[in-house]
Amino acid sequence: MATSVSLFLFLAPPMIKNKASLSIATTMGFLLLGAYFWIPDTHLQAQTFTPNYDESKVPQYTLPDPLRFTNGNVVATSEAWHQKRRQEILQLFESQVYGKTPSAAITVTFQLKSKNPNAFQGKATRKEIAIQVSSQQRVLTMDLLIYLPNDRPGPYRTFLGLNFGGNHSVTTEKDLSISNRWMRNKEDHGYINHRATEHSRGIYSSRWPVESIIQRNFAVATIYYGDIDPDYHDGFQDGVHPLFYEPGQSKPNHDQWGSLGAWAWGLSRAMDYFQIDTDIDSDKVIVLGHSRLGKTALWAAAQDTRFAIAISNNSGCGGAALSRRRFGETVQRINRSFPHWFNTNFKQFNNREDTLPIDQHMLIALIAPRPVLVSSAEEDRWADPRGELLSLQEADAVYRLLGTDGTGTTTVPSKDRPYFSTLSYHIRPGKHDVTLQDWNAFMNFSEHHLKP
Repeated sequence: MATSVSLFLFLAPPMIKNKASLSIATTMGFLLLGAYFWIPDTHLQAQTFTPNYDESKVPQYTLPDPLRFTNGNVVATSEAWHQKRRQEILQLFESQVYGKTPSAAITVTFQLKSKNPNAFQGKATRKEIAIQVSSQQRVLTMDLLIYLPNDRPGPYRTFLGLNFGGNHSVTTEKDLSISNRWMRNKEDHGYINHRATEHSRGIYSSRWPVESIIQRNFAVATIYYGDIDPDYHDGFQDGVHPLFYEPGQSKPNHDQWGSLGAWAWGLSRAMDYFQIDTDIDSDKVIVLGHSRLGKTALWAAAQDTRFAIAISNNSGCGGAALSRRRFGETVQRINRSFPHWFNTNFKQFNNREDTLPIDQHMLIALIAPRPVLVSSAEEDRWADPRGELLSLQEADAVYRLLGTDGTGTTTVPSKDRPYFSTLSYHIRPGKHDVTLQDWNAFMNFSEHHLKP
């Protein structure tokens, strides 16, 4: 079975303790400085990192105000936000954190690889879609796995997220081929010599409770993130980046995208496909992710306004957590551990978070007025649950300016609080993971904001 559709696209970035203003001079200074170089911290490389888990040791900080233009004037209307301030903040995240997505003329082809109308004992229809992206430089293929509920006719509200272990890892179905892509080694999970083995089949199925999701009349779709860009520092040679290199270019420029930006770009290519699949309600797509892929989901939604809802789970530093708190993982630690995730300019803020012209509450604000759910785990101190909540609360003013209820409260939500405000927070007992309890929160939130 092979059905294909081709598109020719010109791809730019997808359309898309106190609080006070950061000085304009600092903001503009780093816009200029970051375009040319970052100050390496090689003298710190050998030092052992000890995370701060003591709230009393969180430094005093001042957050940039999302409702002040770079010239210091107040953003007083929704028109001013949409027409100017939102673009200012988006450009800062592009140039200083995640990197700019290069513009290039590329061809995107969608091919139906397989369709099984009797998945999960007839409860679901399973589709495999090959998304092929090509330029003059090379061809890249991403495999999109989709499950549709069979109990009611479509089109369906759809959860979309990237997965860590290959599409075969989210299900125990035996007729789904095992990914042959590069994988992070984890022998007890069946990943050996950077390749998946049969033992890895269904190993992450607890993080993707497909049957529970389709029972709630949602579709669910996923792509292995390594299909887009492998999660190791390969010099940006083996993933999507070379499709966009200019003649003579061999790596992204200092202000261009790293792996997080590439993974977010891949989510938007899945959205391109949803717009031509009549089984999917493309106006009701929820983008979500866990950990580094939670960071990715927020950045994808910030750039691509086609996503109706964004959900981050345990996304921490570089995701929902405020960088200036330096609680758990820090900017310096994340850049040294994963130098390929962000753009090169972001490294100039290692141990210099107070000089950032933005912070992560402004990432959430970029998604306004669309609903956002930030999800944390009590024992996941590395991801700074309090910093994730504070970031959400600091985005409230933008959401209210745009006519929503924002967080809907000024109190810290309890674990039993309904997840119905436009900006909502979920926290559960336990560690860094995605559980059925999390998914029930995701579905409750999405059902409230997206009626069938």
